[in-house]
Order: sequence, then structure tokens, then C-alpha cells
Amino acid sequence: MTANGWLQFAIYCIILLATVRPVGLYLATVLEGRRTWLHPILRPLERGIYKLAGVNAEHEMNWREYAFALLGFSAASMVLTYLIERLQAHLPWNPQNIVAVGPDLAWNTAASFTTNTNRQSYTPETTMSYLTQMAGLATHNFFSAAVGIVCAMALIRGIARKTAGTIGNFWVDTTRTLLYILLPACVIYALLLVGQGVPQNFHAYTAAAPLEAPAQTQTIAQGPVASQEAIKMLGTNGGGFFNANSAHPYENPTPVSNFLEILSIFIIPAGLTYTLGRVTGSPGHGWAVLAAMFILFVAGFTTVYWAEAHPYELVRGAAQTGSATAPAGNMEGKEVRFGVSQSALFATITTDASCGAVNNVHDSLTPLGGMVVLTNIMLGEVVFGGVGAGLYGILIFVVLSVFIAGLMVGRTPEYLGKKIESYDVKMSMLYVLIFPMIILSLTAVFVLSPKMGLTALTNTGPHGLTEILYAFTSAVGNNGSAFAGLSANTWAYNVALGWAMLGGRFLMVIPVLALAGNLAQKKSVPPSPGTFPVNTGLFTVLLTGVILILGALTFFPALSLGPILEHLLLKSGQVF
Repeated sequence: MTANGWLQFAIYCIILLATVRPVGLYLATVLEGRRTWLHPILRPLERGIYKLAGVNAEHEMNWREYAFALLGFSAASMVLTYLIERLQAHLPWNPQNIVAVGPDLAWNTAASFTTNTNRQSYTPETTMSYLTQMAGLATHNFFSAAVGIVCAMALIRGIARKTAGTIGNFWVDTTRTLLYILLPACVIYALLLVGQGVPQNFHAYTAAAPLEAPAQTQTIAQGPVASQEAIKMLGTNGGGFFNANSAHPYENPTPVSNFLEILSIFIIPAGLTYTLGRVTGSPGHGWAVLAAMFILFVAGFTTVYWAEAHPYELVRGAAQTGSATAPAGNMEGKEVRFGVSQSALFATITTDASCGAVNNVHDSLTPLGGMVVLTNIMLGEVVFGGVGAGLYGILIFVVLSVFIAGLMVGRTPEYLGKKIESYDVKMSMLYVLIFPMIILSLTAVFVLSPKMGLTALTNTGPHGLTEILYAFTSAVGNNGSAFAGLSANTWAYNVALGWAMLGGRFLMVIPVLALAGNLAQKKSVPPSPGTFPVNTGLFTVLLTGVILILGALTFFPALSLGPILEHLLLKSGQVF
């Protein structure tokens, strides 16, 4: 751990916090349908889309209509992506003549990109054509990100509205999110990445002769990288154009591009906390929620940075002594150009958010470093989280925190003027319970199945358990990162992980929308002396505690058999 590493972290935090208000204000303006500076250009296009699609922009939906539209849109786009993958050998923009994707892998990938997971059980540059990368995968990066944002906004409306039976119009919300937020931002972002050296072309791969062996050739992959990279990071998607993801010099060539990427992962989730405060009329509540996220983020980074900068005698690649220019620590699986601090920061951010992009190999993290990034996902990815998904996830914990506070004082809990009743708590607990149930059940099945689950492992012992646990946690949490020691491109893993990703997205979105609908129809009650304020430091502490108790402790037995046991074995000098 060095002063330079902490300085870089401090600069990142300052710039991130400076973006919260302007980004949140713009998001609120767009999602509330107010005029923006882009309206003269994009409003005619927006109207044309409604007319072409037969959408009545004035019609508002109840939560069931909203959920039905969301599920139908996601299902249709998933089928389209599956067909593009299966037919890519016969479609244009395939200069490498890449063959069709196999049925189980195509299913897994279509489910992955539909759910904003973007887990990749394949090598992109040798498996997907340019058309598949753009029309199948990059478009899903936009669609799935927009779905997360509009679900968060639906819940915010449910909190803010009084005696209303509707929570908005899914088609209008999605169209505005795409036109006014994601597309303009990604155009600017992609141009910035091109300026940093990220390719954007349709050329065939280049065959180059290495200087060391001129008689041989090396294939250098390229393509429309910058356009996919922009929405990959801004939409917290994470699926790379190349197998090395953001460790590849074409996806992440410079320190500037690395900073832009980690900033863009958090910029919308952080801004949505301000949107929450503004739309509900309680700015202090938005800042209190942001503070809880920020505390968990700082704690996670500090632990990962310490673990990776701490030398392990038995870890190959760990420098036992260091200097100012070459600090000690675990460099296995990390790029020298990023070093320990930026690798630890990237790993923390990408697992706090449901992003999954990586600039280092998570499987090569020390046991404690790997445990923290795994725990980040196990918390429900509410530490900023994915675009939209992080906010509606933490609002579930807010409802439970308010409920617990009400039990402490013996009063009916209230949240921003709404009484929290049994239906609200049931929907919140359903959301919380679905997550560990899917993860732990599927992990147990594959750990107990030598042929189906264990043959794909490179490692044995507690690290092997962690690899399987990480795979299903990442899938259900819609994160997409992986412990690469698990070769998950098998029929069993592709099918199971595909269903896990769908369950982690849509089985959890439905209770969120049901909660939004129920809150929207409630009357508002004035605060009383017994009302627990949700805009104070005390509330932030309570919310942080509830997240840790319901999130981390649920998985403690599994963590104790995986990374914790691995850490203790390494410290005791045992090798397995």
C-alpha cells in the first residue's frame, strides 16, 4: 500500500462525488418527462418511435402491465440474439468466417446479455462475428441497462406518488432512457476512447510477423471495439470485445482510459441516488443512501488493496519486498501498467456494480482479496450496483431497515410518508430470499456432482469450491465476472448458469414492481414524533448494518469453507 495508490483512490472518489448532483438532476429531468437541451433534436425522433410502435405515450401502466411489457420485451430481444448467434455464419459482417455458436453456448450468451450479466463462457474474438457483437450483444447492452434504470424509476415513482394506481409507461421510460441518456453519452464516450487508441473499424484481423520469429504469423484481432466498450462500462454490462476484457490494450490502452472506465461504471448508479432524493422530495434521503453505498465501497477497496499489497510467502507472483516504484504484493494476474492499487480498485468497483468487466484475473487474487470481491456480489450488488438495479436493490434494504426500526419502537413503520405494511415486507423479503436460494442450491448441486460440476475445475480444495460458488453468485447477481479456473463452457454449466442469470434478474424484478405498485396507491401520512427519519447519519448506519447482516451473514458458512479456509491454510504454510 503506497501513498500514490491512496492518492489515486482519493482523486477518483472526489470526481465521482462531484458528478452525483448534475448526473442525478439530468436523470430526473429525463425520466420525469421534462424538457432537456436534447429535445429539439431528439423529440421528433421520440414521437416517431411511438407512432411506429403504436405506443400511446399518455397511457400509464399499473405494475402488472409494466412487468408484462418488461418481460415481453426482454424475451423477444433474447430470442433475436439467440437466432443471430446460431445464424451468424450466414449473415454479413463476418470477415473471419466464424462458424455458428453452439446451441447451449448461444442460450447461455443470450440469457447473459439479456439480463445485464454479460458473463462470457467463450473467447469473443474467435466466437462472435462483428454483426453478432454489434446487433446481438452491444444492442442488449443498451436494452438491459435501460430496463434496470426504468425499474428503479418505477419504484421511485411508487414511493413518491400518493393514491395512484400507476407507476409509469415502460415503453416511454425505455425510449427516453435510450434516446436521452445512454445513446448520447455513449457517442461521446466512444469518441474519447478512440482518442485513447481503442479501435473502431470493420477490418479483417491483421496477420503480423513477430520480430522474434519472422517466419511465423500472429493474428491481431480488432473491430468495432470503442462503441461496444462505451456501453459495456456505462451500462454496467461488462462483456468484453476480447477475452482479456479491460486488461486488453485495445479495450483499455492508457491510464486515462482506465480512469474513464471505472468512473463510468459508478456514474449513473451514484447519480440515481440524487434522482431518488429529488423525485421523492427528500434530498437528504438520497444523500443518506449514497453515504451507505460509499461506506461499503471504501471498506471493500481498503480490504482488497491491503490483501493484494500484503505479501504471501506461498503465493507465486507475490513480491515479498518492494520499493517506491515497485511495491510489494501479489502481481499474479495483474497488468504491470495498472499495478496493485488500480487492479484492486477496478476489482472492487466492478463487483460492487453488476458490471463484470475486469482489468485483472480475479482467480489470481489472494484468498482475502477474492473473498471481498465475492462478498461484494453477495451483498446483492447494492454498493452503487448496476444501473438502476443497484438503486432498487438498496431500496429493498431501505424498506426492511425502516421496518426493523419500527419494530424497535413499537410503531407501524413509515417510509417517506408511506406506512410499511405486511405486503411491502413480504415483497422485500421475497426479493432478499430468492438471491441466496438460487446461488446456494445450484452451488450445492454442482459441488456434489463429480461429472457435471467438478470435472470443469482446474483447482481442488477450498479454491475449487470458491470457483463454483463465484460462478453462480456472479450469474444470479448479474455481475458476469468469473474465477477463470472454472471452465464453464460445458453443456451443464451453460444451461444452469443461463437459468440462474434469468432468475437473478426477472424473479427479483417482479417483487420490486409489485412493491412499487403497492406503495403508489398508499395515502401519505404526516410525520410524527415517532417517525424514524431516513435522512440522517443514524439511518445510514442502520441501513449499512442491515445490508451486512442480511447479505454477508447469509453466505458466511460457504465463505468459511472457501476463501477463509484457503487463507488459513496459506498462513499455516500448507499447500493444496
